[in-house]
Amino acid sequence: MNVKRSKALPDATDIVVVGGGNAAFCAALAARESGAEVVMLERAPVEESGGNSRFTAGAIRCVYDGVDDLRRLMPDLSDAEFAQTDFGTYTQDQFFDDMGRITDYRCNPDLTELLVRRSRETLSWMRSKGVRFQPIWGRQAFKVDGRFKFWGGLTIEAWGGGPGLVDSLTEAAAKAGIAIIYNARVRSLVTDDAGVTGVRVRHGGSVSTITASAVILASGGFEANHEWRARYLGPGWDLAKVRGTRFNTGDGIAMALDIGAAPYGHWSGCHAVGWDRNAPEFGDLAVGDGFQKHSYPFAIMINANGERFVDEGADFRNYTYAKYGGVILSQPGQFAWQIFDAKVIHLQRDEYRIRQVTKVSAGSLEELAGKLDGVNPGVALATIADYNAAVRTDVPFDPNVKDGRGTVGLAIPKSNWANTIDEPPFEAFAVTCGVTFTFGGLRIDTSGNVLDTDLAPIGGLYAAGELVGGLFYSNYPGGTGLTSGAVFGRIAGASAASTIRPVQGALG
Repeated sequence: MNVKRSKALPDATDIVVVGGGNAAFCAALAARESGAEVVMLERAPVEESGGNSRFTAGAIRCVYDGVDDLRRLMPDLSDAEFAQTDFGTYTQDQFFDDMGRITDYRCNPDLTELLVRRSRETLSWMRSKGVRFQPIWGRQAFKVDGRFKFWGGLTIEAWGGGPGLVDSLTEAAAKAGIAIIYNARVRSLVTDDAGVTGVRVRHGGSVSTITASAVILASGGFEANHEWRARYLGPGWDLAKVRGTRFNTGDGIAMALDIGAAPYGHWSGCHAVGWDRNAPEFGDLAVGDGFQKHSYPFAIMINANGERFVDEGADFRNYTYAKYGGVILSQPGQFAWQIFDAKVIHLQRDEYRIRQVTKVSAGSLEELAGKLDGVNPGVALATIADYNAAVRTDVPFDPNVKDGRGTVGLAIPKSNWANTIDEPPFEAFAVTCGVTFTFGGLRIDTSGNVLDTDLAPIGGLYAAGELVGGLFYSNYPGGTGLTSGAVFGRIAGASAASTIRPVQGALG
């Protein structure tokens, strides 16, 4: 077949990275650091580039044994800022415990070991590339007795959130001489008897082949693919919103499976959160992560029947938010209302104050119940009355710890942070399910090499980021996605570069 080559595409290079988000950039930077010529192929146009990374709030989970570790990662902070903050510690043992507990101990032990033990050094490496970090003041700390106290093991975020992270990594890649080609959709992998030798890519209206010593897949999961969501996550998941990019349709996974790669991980599981009921189908870069609604531990959630359906205070938000989206999706009409009273409104995260929010306010519970669109008001009032009567008001309320201030005698308890809903004004926010990323993907070894269905390495094929299976099952510790992308991206890039063989026509 006679094909016309896009002028922007090289005939060959050392390493092709498929994707343009955090994992892809870390893979590309690590490969380039090892001396490889690298071409990144990003399916999205430049204004929508960055994958899900651009849509995140930028939280990144990292081991730290004390303030000195944080000072090295965040040297911009002043002594006064450190003095007014109790950062606590987040040890390797705590990270291991969280990964095991949150995934019901299904997480792959070898991959988890790499994730945890390399988290801090990988952030330090990113810092050396120009990525800046800061404490998550507004979302992970409450001020108590004049000092901020962090909770839930999550302390650090990228400067400027997800967009800031992508911009910093893009700048680092440009400085390193890494070619980034946008609007380049990889269609398939090119193989020979030894393994993967390149990619077929559509760009500028034509399909071309790029020959390479190795290909690194870092193109995300399949959360933006309606048909795959219904097929693998189950009935009704095609109705969920997508929190992030519209370009994560499983292309990288599909092309690897086509050449015999092993599927792995929790294919019927995903990271899914409470998301504004009237948010658009896909993520909106102008709003970013603002459609999320994560202050539910201080509220109650009521479904269309007017009933509570989940323990809102089962654990810190970091350890429940990624599974509660699926619980909301399973409710009648795929929605719920989060209800707050005046005692806790000040604890709401910033996303509750954006303009694009589905919210009602009222001076009485009767008025509020009548405003909850789609909800049985009589049952809702009875539910609130039963809940109020069950709250342990003798236990002190403390938002920084699992305070044990729960309910007594309810079929569905609230285990922590239970406050009566009786002080006006009252506010309620309508939420549905927003899918972040899917948990099923490809099987890799500890070098980032993709394995085939016989569990043998596929020559020249590596993977990192959300399309790697085996780390997350049913649930997810907040901030671990960016950490995973960075850790395994760096590993895949270095491993791929170590296998470079002469490629005819490679960039000089």
